[in-house]
Amino acid sequence: MAKLALVGAGHAHMTLMESIKDLIDQGHSVDVIGPGERHYYSGMGPGMLGGTYTPKDISFPVQQMCEEQGATFHLDSCVGIDPEKQLIKLESGKELAYDVASFNTGSSIVDDLVKPDSKDIFTVKPIEKLLEGRNRIFELADKESLSIGVVGAGPAGVEVAGNAWAAAQEAGANATIHLYHGKSFMKRAPEKVRDLSRNALIDHGVQFVGGEYVSEVSTGKVTLADGTVYHDDIIFIAMGVRPRPLFEPSGIPYGDDGGMLVNKYLQSPKFDNLFGGGDCICFEPQPLDKVGVYAVRQNQILNDNVIARLSNEPLQEFKPGGDYLLIFNTGGNTGVLHKFGLSFNGSRAFAIKDYIDSKFMKKFKPKYDM
Repeated sequence: MAKLALVGAGHAHMTLMESIKDLIDQGHSVDVIGPGERHYYSGMGPGMLGGTYTPKDISFPVQQMCEEQGATFHLDSCVGIDPEKQLIKLESGKELAYDVASFNTGSSIVDDLVKPDSKDIFTVKPIEKLLEGRNRIFELADKESLSIGVVGAGPAGVEVAGNAWAAAQEAGANATIHLYHGKSFMKRAPEKVRDLSRNALIDHGVQFVGGEYVSEVSTGKVTLADGTVYHDDIIFIAMGVRPRPLFEPSGIPYGDDGGMLVNKYLQSPKFDNLFGGGDCICFEPQPLDKVGVYAVRQNQILNDNVIARLSNEPLQEFKPGGDYLLIFNTGGNTGVLHKFGLSFNGSRAFAIKDYIDSKFMKKFKPKYDM
């Protein structure tokens, strides 16, 4: 029978990982590659920074999930693919053969501005970095004054700034939060959402620093393009995401952002035994925002099409769906919600987000980890 490789144990692979036992019962072998024993749900990461959730609350025990069903789990990272020889190349030096492979390798934060070897700087991905940042806030909470910088003016920057404030409050720190937003703030969001997000952060005492883009970040310093320097003890980088550079060097068709190009079946147009979902793909029929809702929506189709390809059956078309609910966690159990022109902020917005996120976790978290 066939060898299936799941490269990445993220949101878009959850249904496939639930299918492992059935696939093995059918005679297939399954290899899963993941960088950690647990996979953290990015939608709840800022809430972990702010203290609303524990690390266990927002993570899946993916290694245990896979191994208990009979898969081989590789605590490793993919660094390349040979699509002609059908080999996955791992950071450890190992190579895994496959007949069909699916990619859910996520994205990484754009951190080009950070000087090498800088300390106390935390990117918002991988999500575990937010936990490190939270712990550092508590370690420095006794300082006479603690300054925390957040570089990034999109939804991630808003969520991190609000939850860094919440963590500082919990730690009893005398903290100042700087949000560096360049020449615009939440520029892709509707005006009402921008205003509500700004107001929520102002209520938390967050200070907005704009007018000039950040040109460099180093230990304790944020330097703007005009040479102005701000001093921050802890700095979070939330400047946007991009797929890891895996596909272009491997000769696999890719999109403008370097993500693996996939057709309406979530399948490579050149290599019909390669599939993908989540932030690491470029959906050929139409651009998709790098938001978790699409990874969640792709779950069932990715599962069904990978299984269909293993048995040479017809594939199903992925339909991204219409407008999606936007909810940002602005810290202290407050949020901003927007859909169909309706926008509001406060505790009710966060309560709705918490309900949706918790429901997703319960759907895929096995009973032994509850």
